[in-house]
Amino acid sequence: MVEKSDLRAVLQYIPQFRGKVFCVLIEAGLLPEPAVAETLLDLAVLEDLGVKLVLGVIGGDIKDLYDWTLECEIMAARVTRPISDGLAAQEVKEILGRGQSAIIDASGIGPLDDVVVDFAKLVGVSKVIALLEESILVNGQPAHAIRAADVPDVLEKQNVLGRDLLFSAAEACRRGIPRVHVLNGRQQGVLVDELFSNEGVGTMIHADSYRIIRELREEDIPELLGMIGRVVRRTKLVARTYEDIISKITDYRVMAIDDNVVGCVALHEYSGEACAEVACLYVKQSHEGRGYGAELVAHTENVAREKGISRVFALTNRAAYFFEHAGYAQTDLSALPALRRAQFEASGRDSLVFEKIILK
Repeated sequence: MVEKSDLRAVLQYIPQFRGKVFCVLIEAGLLPEPAVAETLLDLAVLEDLGVKLVLGVIGGDIKDLYDWTLECEIMAARVTRPISDGLAAQEVKEILGRGQSAIIDASGIGPLDDVVVDFAKLVGVSKVIALLEESILVNGQPAHAIRAADVPDVLEKQNVLGRDLLFSAAEACRRGIPRVHVLNGRQQGVLVDELFSNEGVGTMIHADSYRIIRELREEDIPELLGMIGRVVRRTKLVARTYEDIISKITDYRVMAIDDNVVGCVALHEYSGEACAEVACLYVKQSHEGRGYGAELVAHTENVAREKGISRVFALTNRAAYFFEHAGYAQTDLSALPALRRAQFEASGRDSLVFEKIILK
């Protein structure tokens, strides 16, 4: 049975994936048949969701895999040329253009060789996904997201299994592939687990910023209201409306993972009093315990510092330990600006007051 939270996690990706081209490379001859079969069933679902698929067969019999795709009701067509043929990309684009998935022979080359990257760029792929007998591990674990520019540092300082693969993935990103996912193809269900969760289960190398803190956009507001609604209902926090947020939209920042909002914070400035409030700090339940709240608070402190604000404060009735750990000291109502103090006293809340001096 699919939990509601799991369903929401899946649904948020569907608009992002629809119409995109994914190149999935698979070592079919080396992987267990049950894992390959489940992967093909998952590919059929992706096809139904509107993803344009190119399936490259690295190992094994391409005819056998093509027959399997038909058994799984994938609308597949075999490419007559191997991936190394310069004309293969055009044939693939014609197949994709008529609504079919393309099956291409990618045998005899490495999964992330230059030939594959050249082909992927010509086709216009959003992701290259390699399902291999061995995957990349950093210090014994998959590295869920590594920025391509950081790979040399990772290779130098960390214990990496699959060093050549990691280097090749970073090079593919440098040459224009937005995302490269290297997955353990022996793990059943790995494709869905990787694609339909923010953190994933394999190693992803990305060319751009995968986890960022950015300004709130108007289209983010419904998501933000949904996130903070649970806390508002369970505590004495004042409910915010769409209009409240839009009126102060420049105060808000959100943390986005793969452009999915997972946390928020606001910095409300009190002009003339050289202070600002860190407010509306929230991280989705599914992403708690990963330090994202601390990142959001540190970001707002940097924003305050850049504006010449020397002191920030926060009101909380549930996160005293968090703010103490972040270097805030408990104080009293005298630390609040006059306007904020009047609002607080009128609200009837029992929050504690914390403040921090921002060093320049």
